[in-house]
Formats: sequence, structure tokens, C-alpha cells
Amino acid sequence: MKSFACGDVVPGCTARWVSSTDDEILVLVAQHASAVHGIDSVSAELAQSVTDRIVTVS
Repeated sequence: MKSFACGDVVPGCTARWVSSTDDEILVLVAQHASAVHGIDSVSAELAQSVTDRIVTVS
């Protein structure tokens, strides 16, 4: 399983996701970024920043 905390990229955000793949987390984070943070287009840099902070959990 994989986990990502939005607060690792956006200080103060408490949203967290756990999913089976990095790609699933990226889809959920993109939806969250649009709905909550007003980010309609995820740049390559932002996607990489998220990917770099996804951790494997048991």
C-alpha cells in the first residue's frame, strides 16, 4: 500500500490518502488539488513533488 499526506506539499492541509498504487494516489491528489486548492492543472514539478513524498505502508 502507498500513502501520501497533502501537508507534505501544502503546509497546513490535513488531507491524506492510502491506495494500492502511486497512480491511484496521483488521481486522487489531482482531484483534491482542484476542488480544495484551486489547482486545475497539475504541473510536472508538482506531480514529481507528490510522487517523491509517497511512502510505502504496510
